Amino acid sequence: MKKTTLALRAGGVLGAAALLSLAAPLAASAHVHVEPGQAEAGSYSTLTFKVPNESADAGTVRFVVDLPTDTPFTSVSYEPVPGWSTEVATGALPEPVDIDGATVTTAPVTVTWTADEGAQIAPGQFQQFVISAGAVPDTGSILLPSHQEYSDGSVVDWDEPTPASGEEPEHPAPTLYVNDTPPDEGHSDSHAVGEGADASSDALSLIHI
Repeated sequence: MKKTTLALRAGGVLGAAALLSLAAPLAASAHVHVEPGQAEAGSYSTLTFKVPNESADAGTVRFVVDLPTDTPFTSVSYEPVPGWSTEVATGALPEPVDIDGATVTTAPVTVTWTADEGAQIAPGQFQQFVISAGAVPDTGSILLPSHQEYSDGSVVDWDEPTPASGEEPEHPAPTLYVNDTPPDEGHSDSHAVGEGADASSDALSLIHI
């Protein structure tokens, strides 16, 4: 009877360890991000913004991406999304930028997706918004601050830089890495695995007893 009880306890610990190991990567992915996370300078890249709805009782009805103005893209197009209208806004740059020997004073500055009447990203859903942008500037990384508006009027700004340590802030901005190396995002997973390993060791010792 004692061995059976201990075995059951060990099974519970192993199950908890498995849940812990899954919880960290799931939590880390529950925010707006861009894929791929890295692009080659000079290329024209297809960028996909994955937007999860994180509200329990409101839908996402607008999504805005701020494009860089210090290292601008000269061309941005978008893939149509059924049920949504899209606008690429062009504006004057704060300072003229030299690109391949040409002086650029205006460039695409925002992309806005707005849900049509009756459309939204509902709780428990996500939506992907795709653009083609180029030429990718020859720079370290490109911050793409984003703004998620909900049907209740609240707005979440995804605009905080992620430090080189990879420890994400509460609302990390989608970031496209060019010449810089993306931060190490494995520390959270390895920590969770370590916790799982400790729990598994405890479980094994219980079974051994």
